[in-house]
Amino acid sequence: MLVVGSGLAGLTTALHLARTRRVAIVTKRSLEDGASGWAQGGIAAVLQSEDSFDAHVKDTLIAGDGLCHEPTVRFVVEHAPESIGWLQALGVPFSQEDGHIHLTREGGHSARRIAHVADATGAAVQRTLIEQVRRCPNITVLEQHTLIDLITGARLGLGADRCLGLYALDDATDAVLTLRAPHTVLATGGAGKVYLYTTNPDTATGDGIAAAWRAGCRVADMEFIQFHPTCLYHPHAKSFLISEAVRGEGGRLVLPDGTRFMPQHDPRAELAPRDVVARAIDFEMKKHGLDCVYLDISHQSPEFLREHFPTILARCAELGIDITREPIPVVPAAHYTCGGVVTDLDGRTDIDGLYAVGETAFTGLHGANRLASNSLLECIVFARAAARHIEATERPMPPALPLWDDSRVTDPDEMVVISHNWAELRRFMWDYVGIVRTSKRLDRAAHRIALLKGEIQEFYARFHVTRDLLELRNLVQVADLIVRSAQLRHESRGLHASRDFPTKLPRALDTVLAPA
Repeated sequence: MLVVGSGLAGLTTALHLARTRRVAIVTKRSLEDGASGWAQGGIAAVLQSEDSFDAHVKDTLIAGDGLCHEPTVRFVVEHAPESIGWLQALGVPFSQEDGHIHLTREGGHSARRIAHVADATGAAVQRTLIEQVRRCPNITVLEQHTLIDLITGARLGLGADRCLGLYALDDATDAVLTLRAPHTVLATGGAGKVYLYTTNPDTATGDGIAAAWRAGCRVADMEFIQFHPTCLYHPHAKSFLISEAVRGEGGRLVLPDGTRFMPQHDPRAELAPRDVVARAIDFEMKKHGLDCVYLDISHQSPEFLREHFPTILARCAELGIDITREPIPVVPAAHYTCGGVVTDLDGRTDIDGLYAVGETAFTGLHGANRLASNSLLECIVFARAAARHIEATERPMPPALPLWDDSRVTDPDEMVVISHNWAELRRFMWDYVGIVRTSKRLDRAAHRIALLKGEIQEFYARFHVTRDLLELRNLVQVADLIVRSAQLRHESRGLHASRDFPTKLPRALDTVLAPA
């Protein structure tokens, strides 16, 4: 079995499959890289009697602004407690209080239901799973291997549209490998790097979404890009997230003069869903001509902050910000791709033998806006579901596949073209397809994307592939899908805010794109 990606979704899938199958994890950097390890807040689950599945479902539906698929939401919510139990059994050291998992609260949640490991949950979960993977004899790890494209029966003229494997670039040897498998799982994360400012790591280049699209899979709701409201604003801080839990524990958003502004935008104030808070911050920054706003948690005791937010406290201190005494400068930044490759509740895509899990997938859970801490939960629930379906589905190993042919290409002679195109793409996506959009801005973005796609395709056809080229190719494809989806949505809903269509349509519909 092939699992592409080494975040929480990929590692969970591999560990479950390794009980009965041999698994290869293909990851373009090391196992430790990826967005899952950056997650601070935690994992949402109903773990106390004062809470309920119905309440978690309701909160998710409200955040999703009419577009969540309720059966999917209930499926995920009801499998959340056992997912936390599985992580505990593996040794994840969740924060405790009085002998039980400490639960915090985040924006959009009506109760405390966020299981966490201080303020570095993703890192703790990833460390635990990586230790398990490294020790597992049935798992082979291929680090520094970049997905190029999927190999399907349709592409080889074999009739049935089935995924047979993939091509991957081995960075160490600069050679392209042909990998075959009866089942392939895409767990490559999202596409935050399509934007100039993002909380995502450099690996978030939409590789799985783009590859699945090229192979013939549908994608849905790509216009819904979640901008996290509070990314640390500092010239020496790269994409450092200030967790949702800071607001959950009483943090207040203020202007430079200390004036609190969220109550004027939403009755839930700082605990409103992320799209509401991000737009409020964007509004205040533009209204007052500000580079940032401030998040103040200094009313909490230093002891409380050291216990609950040690990572944030330490990182801010490195930059000369004492959060026990002064507010934290913050700005919104691209954070999460709510849309993705269309799947069912088993993680199956449109192509037989191909699965997608985690941020790469569109399951219907998030709708028009993801509820905080439902993302890591989705990874675990759908990874386990996909693994169960694969275990119950016997398929033969595909026959020998054609090797990658680069006999007619040469080494790139102007790598500067790639870096310039990358910079141009991320800048105009930020300017034209950001938190608030207009039809004119989307048209401008579409025009520039068309020009870039032509240049990149010519480069791809003529020169030996590199990781930078492959990532740029994928980012441009994902940018195209985001813009096309946004152009089709003639309303403002959730994360998609349009000045030309400021009202919400009475009926909520997903934006589904299918390859020609």
